[in-house]
Amino acid sequence: MPSNVNTMKKLLSIFMMCWLTCQLFANPITGMLERIDKGASKKFAIELKTIGDKDYFELDQKGNQVVVRANNYVSAASGINWYLKYYAGVHLSWNGMAAKLPAVLPKVTKKERHETSLKLRYDFNYCTFSYSMAFWDWKRWEQEIDWMALHGINLPLAVVGEECVWFNMLKKLGYSKEEINKFISGPAFMAWWEMNNLEGWGGPNPDSWYVQQTALQRKIVKRMREYGIEPVFPGYSGMVPHDAKEKLGLNVTEPELWNGYLRPAFLQPTDSRFKEIAALYYKEQEALFGKANYYSMDPFHEAKGIEKVDLDAAGKAVMDAMKKVNPKAVWVVQGWTENPREDMIKNMKNGDLLILDLFSECRPMWGMKPSLWYREGGYKQHDWLFCMLENFGGNVGLHGRFDQLLNNFYETRNNPLAQHLKGIGLTMEGIENNPMMFELMTELPWRSEKVTKTGWIKEYLTARYGAKDNTIEQAWTVLADGILNCPQGNNQQGTHESIFCGRPSLNNFQVSSWSKMENYYDPTSTEDAARLMVQVADKYRGNNNFEYDLVDVVRQSLADRGRIVYNRTVADFKSFDKKAFKKDSEEFLKLLLLQDKLLGTRSEFRVGTWIESARNLGNNEEEKNLYEWNARVQITTWGNRYSANEGGLRDYAHKEWNGILKDFYYKRWEAYWKTLSDVLDGKPMVELDYYSMEEPWTKATNPYTSAPENDCVTVAKEVFAKAFGGNN
Repeated sequence: MPSNVNTMKKLLSIFMMCWLTCQLFANPITGMLERIDKGASKKFAIELKTIGDKDYFELDQKGNQVVVRANNYVSAASGINWYLKYYAGVHLSWNGMAAKLPAVLPKVTKKERHETSLKLRYDFNYCTFSYSMAFWDWKRWEQEIDWMALHGINLPLAVVGEECVWFNMLKKLGYSKEEINKFISGPAFMAWWEMNNLEGWGGPNPDSWYVQQTALQRKIVKRMREYGIEPVFPGYSGMVPHDAKEKLGLNVTEPELWNGYLRPAFLQPTDSRFKEIAALYYKEQEALFGKANYYSMDPFHEAKGIEKVDLDAAGKAVMDAMKKVNPKAVWVVQGWTENPREDMIKNMKNGDLLILDLFSECRPMWGMKPSLWYREGGYKQHDWLFCMLENFGGNVGLHGRFDQLLNNFYETRNNPLAQHLKGIGLTMEGIENNPMMFELMTELPWRSEKVTKTGWIKEYLTARYGAKDNTIEQAWTVLADGILNCPQGNNQQGTHESIFCGRPSLNNFQVSSWSKMENYYDPTSTEDAARLMVQVADKYRGNNNFEYDLVDVVRQSLADRGRIVYNRTVADFKSFDKKAFKKDSEEFLKLLLLQDKLLGTRSEFRVGTWIESARNLGNNEEEKNLYEWNARVQITTWGNRYSANEGGLRDYAHKEWNGILKDFYYKRWEAYWKTLSDVLDGKPMVELDYYSMEEPWTKATNPYTSAPENDCVTVAKEVFAKAFGGNN
């Protein structure tokens, strides 16, 4: 008997050890902390406890451990992030998701609590997946999911591998592999295929791509669910290949062109086969990735010619198909231009729809005056999220709407029309830029007291650099009052575009044809900010966050200086001042090359990082070359000759990156200045065929590396002195 008792005790002991080990590794917070800094998980105690109906986190102390008490893992991660920033002086951002924590963490001397009723916090735009994430592997995705949790995100769009669902569905509908690959786009253009804007561009994809992306999405969704993060899957809203009428006998709207590209057709919801095809879509999706509680669908995105569509019937058909998969599911739809159309959603009940007010910091649609997209009555009975778009095209550049964001957010929270406001969203087209603005946005739900721009910036900078510095505060105050403070009434889309990246002309203001850029800040102010950052650069040498910001701010000052010199050079030409034209055009080219050298010091600003990530996904040379071509085309011509020139897509996703500045943008400007110089010498004006100059770079496979070159502090000081030395 004693022997049996001892055996049972041993077995119980082994069971408990195994259970505890499983619990340890099942806790996503543990893994996240270990990825931040090895051994960090031992310095924190995580306690999950539901109190009330709000999301919350508390910071407390127990011995040498910092206690983070919260209602779920995402709230707990938000608490950890808050502690790291405002107690330990450690700021985790896209430019650095790992840090060396103090051996003994600073103690929480008084319990601190933060809570929020804004329980839904959304992330991503379809475009984000193409402009920033097209070539991410699991390692990079793992970091991003950690970033999401640390910043309170619990409702991200999850579209990786969506093409795999469609591949399987279309195959069962009778399409051949070749036909399917003519429909599905290449990796860098998936977003616009998913949004019903184009077919096939960038493909065909190899078989390995579908295998690879299926495996990747399964890992992504698994980790999200471990955190308690709800993935938002793409749902079915009626998209079919353009030839679906001929091939399947379906009743569809005739496909039209989108910037020169043939769009998919739209299956009429009244068609007898709509339910069948929708059911097949969800069946294939569930087989690959499971079910979701949220599905994203944007019927008629930037579409024309839908007058014959019964919008009420379309909305009901889309909703019914989704509800058959999951009766509790919510339809997530973007508030953008005319969408969601009133007739489509007016008969839907509260709780079935979640609207993303995509551009709330600039053009709110929910009912706030004045707004370019003002809607009388807002979204009425429907739930919605206050979103910040911030970045278009994944462009590089400092940008923000500091005052407007704060004013709009707090006015929204106190407005009777906002009774169905359920949270916030980050809906940027590109990420890994402007960390300050994204940090502010993700903090707002957790702050009970209204923050001021000045007060918040001081706290943020101390957290970001781990020290308080008056000179740095001066620099960022200049930026926060200037380039980061795009005012109300200015409806430009994203960053103040760099003149270096635009196709040259005598009237080169905007880079992208879609741009609504306007002047709203003194371009010399970024020089002032950069000078202050350079002054203290040696003091912060080795500080990763400071070095990233130093390069970014000096980069911006060079871009703004370039625009000033450009205007001067054009004036020289128009006044037939040959001597001044030669001097100023040479200075312009010098500034461009100085920027290229500066950006080469950080991997985040190298085109090699983008191209390497593309090539690394390929299993052979043919695949590597296809992915590289996708990567190169997207950030330059975007499309073929017609879509680049007539469609106006060229340079929409332009990048101030090392490598492309010297090898692509410089050559355009050098050729253009030469044509003007020839005119001053009495030769006829030559109209350059830019596309013929650009296309060879898109097809090239010359190597670019992600590895940084030279010391960024030394180079930043050198470059700044060469660019502005004569102006001190």
